[in-house]
Amino acid sequence: MTDILSNSIGMELVLIPAGTFTMGGDWDKEQADENELPKHAVTFVTPFYMGRVTVSQSQWSSLMDSNPSHFVGDDHPVEMVSHNDACEFIRRLNETEQTDTYRLPTEAEWEYTARAGSESTYCFGPERMKLTDYAWYKNNSSKETHPVGLLLPNAWGLFDMHGNVHEWCSDWFDRNYYAASPGTSPEGPPMGLARVLRGGDWGSGDWYCRCAIRSLSSPNRRSPRVGFRVVKVISS
Repeated sequence: MTDILSNSIGMELVLIPAGTFTMGGDWDKEQADENELPKHAVTFVTPFYMGRVTVSQSQWSSLMDSNPSHFVGDDHPVEMVSHNDACEFIRRLNETEQTDTYRLPTEAEWEYTARAGSESTYCFGPERMKLTDYAWYKNNSSKETHPVGLLLPNAWGLFDMHGNVHEWCSDWFDRNYYAASPGTSPEGPPMGLARVLRGGDWGSGDWYCRCAIRSLSSPNRRSPRVGFRVVKVISS
């Protein structure tokens, strides 16, 4: 398997190794929210590919023949897309490549790749002042998105995990399920009212850009602060 996979619409996906990590926030060190607790071990027994960056507007337009984004720019992340819109994009991508291996990441996959082997508040450690090197957020964004992949990547080569836009995950949001979720490749509860969002965005303060931050939204909601990236599973 190659470490970087390029697909038919110019996406680059990074090979993520199998492994175990500690999911959740730290109550003492980062004042974690209750819905990030308790910290618990999660294991992935098979590797997978994660989008190096969020889906760009040019990639979106190549399949959808439209661009709903508020902050227009080919290399900017697509936003103003609902969870349902993201799933339709992925359906078309699978159809184009005659596969069924693309999907949204689970929130466990998202946090695993955001941490990239770190157990700190951010992928690079606990120092808030370094966040400007890795994320477009309230302190440096000028209240708008920026082209994907301009700042520093994490240790696994993924960009913009801490900022630019919030990212849709496949899971339904359920705090009780999260607290007792399976320890191996959890996929979230089978139903719910809201979907999980992960990561910070261009308007977030530093606390909202942490690896463990969880938020939620109606699957029909569209916002200039919300985009997504894709996973490609490795078929057996």
